[in-house]
Amino acid sequence: ARVPGSQYVEGCKGIWTIPCDVALPCATQNEIDEESAANLVKNGVQYVAEGANMPSTLEAINTFQNAENVVFLPAKAANAGGVATSALEMAQSSGRLYWSAEEVDAKLKNIMINIYHNIDNASKKYGFAGNYVMGANIAGFIKVADAMKAQGVV
Repeated sequence: ARVPGSQYVEGCKGIWTIPCDVALPCATQNEIDEESAANLVKNGVQYVAEGANMPSTLEAINTFQNAENVVFLPAKAANAGGVATSALEMAQSSGRLYWSAEEVDAKLKNIMINIYHNIDNASKKYGFAGNYVMGANIAGFIKVADAMKAQGVV
């Protein structure tokens, strides 16, 4: 290991056996399965935030959600920063604008705070407090439904 105290682990499964407070699966689809999720829970993980498309299997998500003291943030919410950054880049380009790194960071921070509040509020309003998978699904559905209604589709 290049850094004192660090440990190199071969393959996806091995890394999820290392005790940690925060897990950020960001590499591949289904990299965390039920066994890996159980290892993370057993080793004291407190937060799991997906940073890729579906890095946790449904069984892994259920394991995190059924565990006490584990906050699970699904990709559709936690990984939204990448999509939001692309939108900010397109806004700059189309408007021929230049924003400093600090301005972009502030805009992204506000977007992510709003996403969190939207999923947290939706989870609470519909009886699923703390279940951010349900909160993200409900908030996403409401956003699409409201847009359809505004366009006269519904």
